[in-house]
Amino acid sequence: KPQHPSLSAVPSSPIPVPQPLLPSPPPTVAARQLDELLADLGHMQSKLAAAGQGAGVPAEPGPPAEPSLDNMLGSLTRDLQELGITAAPAGVCAACRKTIAGKVLTALGKTWHPEHFTCTHCGQELGNRPFFERGGQAYCEEDYHQAFSPRCAYCAGPIREVSPSGLPRHPPPPPAASPCLFLQKVLTALDQTWHPEHFFCAHCGKVFGDDGFHERNGKPYCRQDFLAMFAPKCQGCERPVTDNYLSALQGVWHPECFVCAECLSSFASGSFFELEGRPYCELHFHQRQGSICHGCGRPVISRCITVAGRKYHPEHFICTYCLGQLQKGTFREHGNKMYCQACHDKLFL
Repeated sequence: KPQHPSLSAVPSSPIPVPQPLLPSPPPTVAARQLDELLADLGHMQSKLAAAGQGAGVPAEPGPPAEPSLDNMLGSLTRDLQELGITAAPAGVCAACRKTIAGKVLTALGKTWHPEHFTCTHCGQELGNRPFFERGGQAYCEEDYHQAFSPRCAYCAGPIREVSPSGLPRHPPPPPAASPCLFLQKVLTALDQTWHPEHFFCAHCGKVFGDDGFHERNGKPYCRQDFLAMFAPKCQGCERPVTDNYLSALQGVWHPECFVCAECLSSFASGSFFELEGRPYCELHFHQRQGSICHGCGRPVISRCITVAGRKYHPEHFICTYCLGQLQKGTFREHGNKMYCQACHDKLFL
C-alpha cells in the first residue's frame, strides 16, 4: 500500500524553532547627547596619544595610570553635571558588567553595550540583525540553524524555518547578503525530515505525486519503479502482479495469463498439464508427448497399441476399408493406412 509523506511548515523535531528576535535600543535625547560627548572624548584621546608617541618623550616614573575608560566616564559625568545635565547610567552591560553610559542595546531582558551583544558561537555582533535565542543565549541565524534546526535526510543540510513574509524585520536584509532568509517547509516521511524538493524516488529521481510512495530498505520509490523492481512477476506476461493472482508451477500468474501455452485457452475444469514449466490443456500436452490416437485424434491415456511409431486406442486400430478391428501382427500397411489381410489383398494385389 502506498504511503504519503507529511508536509508542514513546522519542524517535526522535538526542538522548537523560534522566530528571530530583534534587539531594541531606545533612541532618547540623553543617549544621543552622551554618544556625541563620548565620540568627542574618544577623538581627543586619540589625538593626545598620537602626539605623545610622535614626541618620543620618555615617561616620568610614577604609579601606573588608571584605566583611561573609567577616567573618561568620570570626567564625562562631571562635565555633564556642570552643564546641568544629570547623566543617569543606562544600565549595566550583561557581558562585561560595566556601567553603560553611551549607546545601550536591550535584548533577552538585559542591557548590553552594542559591541558586547554577540553570537554565542561565532562572536559576530548582533546589534543590527535578527537573532535566535536558545537557553538564554543569542545566536546568529546561520549558527542557530546549523546547531538546532532539523536536518534533511538527503543533503544533511538544515531545514530552515523563518518568519512569515508579513512579520517585519529590522532591518530587512538583502537576499544576496542573507541567503538563508526564505521560507522552507519541512516534510516528514520514513521517520526522517526532508526538504520537499529532496524527497524523490530513489531510482528515477522524480518527485512523488498524488500516488504517494513505497518504501524498500529505508528508501522511497515511486509506484512504477517499486513494482518494476520488487513486485513478483507474472510467469505468463512477466509484468508485475499487484492484486489478484494464481500460484502454480512455482510462480504467480495473473488469472488471465494462466492459459494453455499452445492454444491459449483457459482451464475451465481447473486442471492442467505441466511440461517444461509451462501449462497445457490435455490435448496439447499429449500432442507434445506424442500420445495422441492416430485414429481419433484424441489423447491416449490408458491402454494403447503402438504401430510404426503411432499410437492407437485399441478400439480405433481398425481396417481403413472394412473398419474391422485389427489385431497386432494380422494387418498390412499401405500409404500410411492400415488394412486387414483380406482387404489389402483385394485392393492392392
